[in-house]
Amino acid sequence: MRVLGIDIGSKKIGIAISNQEMTLATPLTVVHRSSQTSEDHETIKGIAHEWEVELLVVGMPLSLDGSLGAAAENVLQEITHLERNTGIPVDTFDERFTTTTAKQILHDQGVSEKEQKNIIDQVAASIILQAWLDHKISASGPLKEVASD
Repeated sequence: MRVLGIDIGSKKIGIAISNQEMTLATPLTVVHRSSQTSEDHETIKGIAHEWEVELLVVGMPLSLDGSLGAAAENVLQEITHLERNTGIPVDTFDERFTTTTAKQILHDQGVSEKEQKNIIDQVAASIILQAWLDHKISASGPLKEVASD
C-alpha cells in the first residue's frame, strides 16, 4: 500500500510518497495552486492514481498549544472537499514545525535559499508523512522478524 503525504499551503501543495512497505517517505512534487481548488484536487487525484495510493495524509497546522486555529479550520474544510473530489480517504497528522525542520535539513545539505523555495513544500510533506508512518509503526508494535534456519 502507498500513501501520499500532503502539505497544504495557500500558494503551493507539497506532495510526498511512501514506499510500498509504508516505512519510508520521499519528497515527490509540488502542486502550484490554480484559481480553482477542485483543479488542484484533480491534480492530486491524478498523482494518487499514478502511484496507486490508497490513503492521503494531510498535515494539520495546529496552534502551538495543540488547538485548532484558523489555519487548521481552513485545512479541515479543504480536506472535506479533497476527500469528496478524489474519492480517497484522508487522515491528518500534526505538522507543527515541519517547514522549519525542512529548511534546516535543506540548509544542512547545502541547498541554497533560492533552490529551497522550489522544494521546501515537498520536503515538509515528506516530514509529515514520515512522522505519520513512524507513529503507525510504533502504535502497531515491533515488526515481526522472520526466523532463519
